[in-house]
Amino acid sequence: MANKYEMFSVRVSAVEQATPLIRRFTLVREDGQPMPAFSGGSHVIVQDPAGSFSNAYSLMSDPRDLSHYQIGVRLEEQSRGGSAFMHQQVEVGTRLTISTPNNLFALDPGAGRHVLIAGGIGITPFLAQLHDLEGGATPYELHYAFRSPEHGAFQAELEQGPHAEHVRFYIDSLARKLDLEALFAGLAEDAHVYVCGPKPLIDAVIAGAKAAGIGDERVHWEQFAAAPAEGAAFTVVLARSGRELRVEEGMTILQAIENVKAAKVECLCREGVCGTCETAILEGEAEHFDQYLSDEEKASQQSLMLCVSRSRTPRLVIDL
Repeated sequence: MANKYEMFSVRVSAVEQATPLIRRFTLVREDGQPMPAFSGGSHVIVQDPAGSFSNAYSLMSDPRDLSHYQIGVRLEEQSRGGSAFMHQQVEVGTRLTISTPNNLFALDPGAGRHVLIAGGIGITPFLAQLHDLEGGATPYELHYAFRSPEHGAFQAELEQGPHAEHVRFYIDSLARKLDLEALFAGLAEDAHVYVCGPKPLIDAVIAGAKAAGIGDERVHWEQFAAAPAEGAAFTVVLARSGRELRVEEGMTILQAIENVKAAKVECLCREGVCGTCETAILEGEAEHFDQYLSDEEKASQQSLMLCVSRSRTPRLVIDL
């Protein structure tokens, strides 16, 4: 599949420690030109100059100000290299390569109300969306949950900014919990729900919305994450060479291919959001974990993302 992104060089112009685990990075173009336009919910792929990591990060800055981009990066305990590099090696003046923006988490223009639910670092896409919502006719509310006061990234900005009356904070250590059942019980039929954050929060919102009778088309979620570790081993067949590879539990198809250099695959994000490793399915059925394909595309079983998908069948034949 064709690469859907253009890459360009940026320089880090500011670094801020927002919480003990989260840093905000301001990026400007090397050539001094404005950044490409984007809307709230967009992400970019960020690469280091050596190409040793490639991660997706939500844009959190004001879409109306294209003099720079801002991203927030949480230092992950199980870092695959990206967050550790960003926290430990990136400083003012560091040069990075980033992609043009793509939006898989856009606000629905048909919504009568936007209900935004953030957990931890999941606040970042909503910061850009709040700029899009400012001054508009559609009502909105942000519910932001985090584990303790020191981990409330950008809380002060939200409390003091133009959106203060629309924001509610939920802090675990202070026993201030988000009551999803109560929240969903009062929603109008044209309200849309958006959630970004840890998987348990996303799962709870999806389940809670379903229990409240909120249709799937009104629930939107985003999580940048590696492929799940669960799932039985299976065989993947590369149709062009006839080569068969065993994909063990906890391994991705992409890893199995790369481990033995069975084929050359382009994948920018390794998180199921960029679409660059999309590959046609010739036989078998995939278990989809990406956010790139629509529900209809996933159900059609025409293609899969090698970086996060697994197989529902013992044998999966792909066009590679």
